Amino acid sequence: MQGLITKSTGSWYQVQTPGGERYDCRIKGKFRIKGITTTNPLAVGDVVDFELEPEQETGVITNLHQRKNYIIRKSINLSKQGQIIAANLDQALLVVTLASPRTSLGFIDRFLVTAEAYAIPAKLVFNKLDLFSGEGLEILAGYRAIYENIGYPCYEVSALDGTNINLVQDLLKDKVTLFSGHSGVGKSTLINALLPDLELRTSEVSEWSDKGTHTTTFAEMFELPQGGFIIDTPGIRELGVIDIEKAELGRYFPEMRSRMQNCRFNNCRHINEPGCAVLEALENGEIELSRYESYLSIYNGNDTRN
Repeated sequence: MQGLITKSTGSWYQVQTPGGERYDCRIKGKFRIKGITTTNPLAVGDVVDFELEPEQETGVITNLHQRKNYIIRKSINLSKQGQIIAANLDQALLVVTLASPRTSLGFIDRFLVTAEAYAIPAKLVFNKLDLFSGEGLEILAGYRAIYENIGYPCYEVSALDGTNINLVQDLLKDKVTLFSGHSGVGKSTLINALLPDLELRTSEVSEWSDKGTHTTTFAEMFELPQGGFIIDTPGIRELGVIDIEKAELGRYFPEMRSRMQNCRFNNCRHINEPGCAVLEALENGEIELSRYESYLSIYNGNDTRN
């Protein structure tokens, strides 16, 4: 039988058939994916073949279908290995907050670079709009300007009071959408607003650390009544970029990609080379300094800072 992995708890996977039946399945033997070294061989969003165990209601996964794409991060405990967050995505929404907790520009940039590297359209959803006053709204406008100017759609919402939830609702129709972000940014509250019947657990942001606590402990996919799926993921404290060659990194910054062909040298690193079109654009204020600093941070391997 064929099915879609809708939940992963580590050793067991929930697989949903095209007819809507769900089975708890495990992996057959030493199941590994050729050419991919990850801590998890399968992820939510994967299409698999499975067979039911004799006289059991559980199944065994026997085959993985080719992935359209996937999004990956560096494993926290095993720095040379990656962890696949989800597979076969139509888009990724990064839920961002400017306070309680603060999402740094560096974190946003690492997420966007990872999405670019795996050809996944990304959008930013700025949550907790209800907390902002005059100065906060100015900072928010500055964040939006950085990313909208380079082609990333941005949305301002309040999952708590329902402001602009309809805008997000419209984005999701007939698409498989990954929701990601730090713990405490309100992903679960936002998904509850989109799918009230789910009643996902939510929690307060810790006052002493200003960081959220993990209320989602594993990735899970939810079907939308208007068509499409949401994939909810555990909050990410750090996002390490993996499997991107230094020479390729600039291609995953749209504002650099559009200028690279004008550099004097084909192998330009965009750091201190003469005739670098990227550095010229930076000097002219055409590339945001924060974005260029993120490029240098990832290039130099300092890519897991919040």
